[in-house]
Amino acid sequence: MQRHIGDQGVALIRFFEGFQPMVYCCPGGYQTIGYGHVLTAGEMYPSGVSLPEAERLLSEDLNRAAQVVDRLLPVVLAPGQFDALVSFTFNLGSGALQRSTLRQRVLRGEHEGASREFLRWIYAAGQPKRGLLRRRLAEARLYETGVWA
Repeated sequence: MQRHIGDQGVALIRFFEGFQPMVYCCPGGYQTIGYGHVLTAGEMYPSGVSLPEAERLLSEDLNRAAQVVDRLLPVVLAPGQFDALVSFTFNLGSGALQRSTLRQRVLRGEHEGASREFLRWIYAAGQPKRGLLRRRLAEARLYETGVWA
């Protein structure tokens, strides 16, 4: 049975991504639109996206990220833990989760150590970013307590 991200996780992602109706280049260098939707090959939005379109893209992206977390972390997780891991995966991609010490700690049930691992992922283009630090702190808080704000 596939798990789904909860309201706390969705709220965290919306807050940190923000809504951008026109295509922009994110700090990681990817063409992005809406709530952090990375454009795929051939995907274009010359007129931008409406809020309902952005919500649809976000929902699809979050379902994919949740599937990755389910596949890579087939362990019992509290809702806040799952939401934090989906946010992490949505923001950084499945490869980051797959090769991370964060994943290894979660698989071993080392949850206190796992929550600290979020803070290692604050770099874009080799530089620490204040926004990523704030997001990782919120994800760690969500992982530990079930609420991020």
